[in-house]
Amino acid sequence: MTGKTLSLEDIQNYDFTTIILFVAPLMFFFVGLEYYLSRKQNKNLYSSKDFLASLSIGLGNIFLNGFMKIGVFIVFLFFYNLAPIKIPITWWSFILCLIALDFCRYWAHRLAHEQRFWWSTHVVHHSSEYYNFSVSFRLSWTQNLKIVFFLPVILMGFHPLVFLIVHQIEVLYQFWLHTELIRKLPKPIEYVFTTPSHHRVHHSTNEKYIDKNYGSTFIFWDRMFGTFQLEEEQPVYGITKPVNSHNPFYLVFHEWIEVFKDLSKSKSVKDVWQILFGSPVEKHKEDLRQTEG
Repeated sequence: MTGKTLSLEDIQNYDFTTIILFVAPLMFFFVGLEYYLSRKQNKNLYSSKDFLASLSIGLGNIFLNGFMKIGVFIVFLFFYNLAPIKIPITWWSFILCLIALDFCRYWAHRLAHEQRFWWSTHVVHHSSEYYNFSVSFRLSWTQNLKIVFFLPVILMGFHPLVFLIVHQIEVLYQFWLHTELIRKLPKPIEYVFTTPSHHRVHHSTNEKYIDKNYGSTFIFWDRMFGTFQLEEEQPVYGITKPVNSHNPFYLVFHEWIEVFKDLSKSKSVKDVWQILFGSPVEKHKEDLRQTEG
């Protein structure tokens, strides 16, 4: 199946207004509802400083994405025009794109936990010691670096319009996963889809939970690749090396600062490689041992 070369002018015929902006009022409604229910149930799910940090990071992310939108489109257009086939925009192309993108998101997410360079683009999302809907706002201002993991989906021939709509649906799906109030769902749902129970595991620092449940929309990738973990004990949220700050700029960039500090002390190519692509968990444990020693 072939298709004509797509240009930026063609893309401008579509309305690429961010879907997230349309649903933002609904998201804030559910944040308010969760806060109300948590207070009614005497659960300490929110902190005002933590919430304001999450909100600031989320607004910054929306601003940067809007600023970088045309650049991202151009990258997608370039790789779409390289695709040997062009998949038409149909109902089934959205389903296929969702499955393909979710697979790529699994591996991008996994590498973002296993390698310090990519962890630096993701750590802010895990920095809160609370777990509520507003934590979903904590998306890194440098996360667009991970676009490289999604280019294979474009090269498969999915139209950039299809990709961008599916990608925003995937991001929106993450919102409802960040809550303590929704417990375990019926087994068929828990087996196929990522649920709040699965994602609570992912956000915890419990030893048995670390680096588990990377799935975005589907949890079966974790079952297939050996990273699945049921929620058994109560999760303890945050990161293995707490940030102890509510400054949004520091929350976004603190790991980048640490990486560049370590790079300045490197003495060999091997050191540089280990700093950039070594395990962040092992690095933080090593720092903790040195501090205690």
